Amino acid sequence: MIYHTYKPHKDLESIVKFYWTLEVPFDSNNQKQKIIPDGCIEMAFNFGDKIKRYISETDFIFHPDAMVMGQRTKSFDVLPTGNVDTFAICFYPIGFANFVKTPLEHLVDKETLILELFGLVEASELEQQMIQAINTKQRIKVIEAFLLKKLNDANTINNIVKSTVDVLLKANGVTPINVLLQENISQRRQIERHFKKQIGISPKQLGKAIRLQATLNLLLNKESKTLTDIAYESEYFDQNHFIKDFKDLVGITPKEYLGNENMALSALFYK
Repeated sequence: MIYHTYKPHKDLESIVKFYWTLEVPFDSNNQKQKIIPDGCIEMAFNFGDKIKRYISETDFIFHPDAMVMGQRTKSFDVLPTGNVDTFAICFYPIGFANFVKTPLEHLVDKETLILELFGLVEASELEQQMIQAINTKQRIKVIEAFLLKKLNDANTINNIVKSTVDVLLKANGVTPINVLLQENISQRRQIERHFKKQIGISPKQLGKAIRLQATLNLLLNKESKTLTDIAYESEYFDQNHFIKDFKDLVGITPKEYLGNENMALSALFYK
C-alpha cells in the first residue's frame, strides 16, 4: 500500500483537513479491510478498478467512482476487485457543510454520488477534470479551484456548532456535551438539531469518533502501554468502558484489532 497526505491551500486549511492518495496493486490474496468512523466527511475519486463495499457478511455493493462518504456511526468492510488508485479530500467535521445545501444527516453511513449533491453538469465537469489530470498535483489544483469557487456562495456555519466542534477536537472528543453547554437543555436540543443538519451526526457520536482516533494513535504507536493505561490516558471511566466503545465503533476489541490483517488499511492511517 502506498499512502500519502497533502496539505490544502491556506484559504481552505480551516475546512479541509488534508488530501490523501492510496495506491494498492491487485493481489488475489487481498483481504477485506475495515473502514472505521473518524468524525470526518470525505469526497473520493476512484481511478482504479471497482471497490466492493460490504453491506453484510456476503452481500456487497460497488463504491461509486465519484462520491461523498458521509459521517459514519459504524465501521464497514471494503475489498478491491483489482488495482486501487484513489484520491480523496478529508474535510474537518464542520467543513463540508460549506459546500452543499443538503442536510448532512442524509449522508450518514452511506456513499452519495457527487452529482446528487452538486448537480449533473457541475459534477460531470469536475469528474472529467479529475480523470484527465495526469498527477496528484494537477488533481489538487482542480479540486481546490472547485472548492474555492463554491465558497463564494457558501452558507455561514452556525457559530454554536463550530465552537462545539472546536472544543471536541481540542479535547480529543472527551468533553461531554452537557459540560460544553453548561447543562442548558434548550441549547443542547438546539445544537443537536444543527449538528444533524450541518455535521450529519450528534455531538455525542462525533465525540466518540474523535476519541477513537486519539485512542488508535496510542494503541498503534505506543505499543508498550497496557490497555488500562490507554483507557485512562484517553479518559475513559475504566477499561471496560474503553473496550465497549471501541467494539461499538470498530466491531472487535482492541486486542483483536492489533495484528488483524483486515485492519491493515485502517492502521496505515495512524502510523
